[in-house]
Amino acid sequence: MSDRFDPFADLIDPDRALAILRDATAGADDGELFLERARGESLVFDDGRLRSAGYNASQGFGLRAVRGEVTGYAHSTDITEQALRDAAAMARLAVGNGGGTMAPPPAGPGPRLYTDADPVGGIEFGARIATLRDIDAFARDLDPRVVQVTASLASSLQEVVILRPEGGIVSDIRPMARLNVSVIVESNARRETGTAGGGGRFGLSALMEPSHWQGLVREALRIAQVNLRSVPAPAGVMDVVLGPGWPGILLHEAVGHGLEGDFNRKKASAFSGLMGQRIAAPGVTVVDDGTLPDRRGSITVDDEGTPPQRNVLIEDGILVGYLQDRQNARLMGVAPTGNGRRESHAHAPMPRMTNTMMDPGTDDPATILSDLKDGIYAVGFGGGQVDITNGKFVFSCTEAYRVRNGEVGEPIRGATLIGDGATALRQIRAVGNDLALDPGVGNCGKQGQWVPVGVGQPTLLIGGLTVGGSAA
Repeated sequence: MSDRFDPFADLIDPDRALAILRDATAGADDGELFLERARGESLVFDDGRLRSAGYNASQGFGLRAVRGEVTGYAHSTDITEQALRDAAAMARLAVGNGGGTMAPPPAGPGPRLYTDADPVGGIEFGARIATLRDIDAFARDLDPRVVQVTASLASSLQEVVILRPEGGIVSDIRPMARLNVSVIVESNARRETGTAGGGGRFGLSALMEPSHWQGLVREALRIAQVNLRSVPAPAGVMDVVLGPGWPGILLHEAVGHGLEGDFNRKKASAFSGLMGQRIAAPGVTVVDDGTLPDRRGSITVDDEGTPPQRNVLIEDGILVGYLQDRQNARLMGVAPTGNGRRESHAHAPMPRMTNTMMDPGTDDPATILSDLKDGIYAVGFGGGQVDITNGKFVFSCTEAYRVRNGEVGEPIRGATLIGDGATALRQIRAVGNDLALDPGVGNCGKQGQWVPVGVGQPTLLIGGLTVGGSAA
């Protein structure tokens, strides 16, 4: 059997594992054995001292048997033949008397998109502490109004092996690193916060270069300084310009989740039954692309063994595709798209986004802003809530400005954007030529599972969004 099973061959014989998996999935439509080994470290430096240092390590397997809409799934942290047999007996309950036809196997992994170097412990502990201490000192030296600095470094490595009943094996080694900086400034008894961060599927060394982290510190401080002079946000229905990059989180939440296959198969999405119809303004093209090198949401292979791809979801305003895992794709009569993802071996896969973005248009961003007569310019977003069934969303702005007659004016605080994804897509009036991706900080939650993701978009003008203001 392929040596790609090697990370776990010291725990269980691969031929025995295959025999148990085949027994569990006899008469099923699909299934796999997912083996995982993961490690992670995190350091948090807060208010001039190391506040926490954490290390975690885990391993385990998940065994799945699928027949029709029914899934049998069992998992364990004990990678032994007996544990596999016990899991197979549980998963087998979903198959019943059998009668299914095993789906064709996935094509296997695509080109490797990131390094397999281990970012965990790759840099001496003292050097990491020194970098965090330097970040704290640098921020305080930039502005005497800085009263608190929080900086964190996190790294992880996930090794996975996916064994399928026909005997195919795929594996992936997934690194991740991230640096976050938060700064609080105080003036005249008023305190405001700014945050910045970045990361991706690479090691810590690039994040620890002064040329990188000094930029993050300056950005976090800039946002805090902007918020320090902000005024209460207005309220009402108005036109909104969204900046490029991270504001794509609104697209991810308000639109992306609604285009995942499971919600549409169950007709629970606001976009169900609309394939081939216009759901967005002309010029709007939305894609999910898991093939971007080193990006946080990218995967060399998804958690079912399917290679990722660039999936066009909305093309020139027309709905042309959904995001699919193997089960939902089979039940909907379409091909998997490489979006079967899971948080860990303890979770069954489901359709999830990777890097979701809107393609650039032809409009000049400066012209988009100058054409805004009365509205707001939203540059940064914090938390939000979305109802998948109707697409209604509420998002809070972390950096936004009042715009009058094309002039960007005072910063505003407490602004929330309220609307629904389907209406917002149709009310896009301009799409900039300045597509940008987020800096590598996204996490996505769905049904209790969290996975890393990326977002992106160009500058957009959306007409007629409801803006919720703040009290004076």
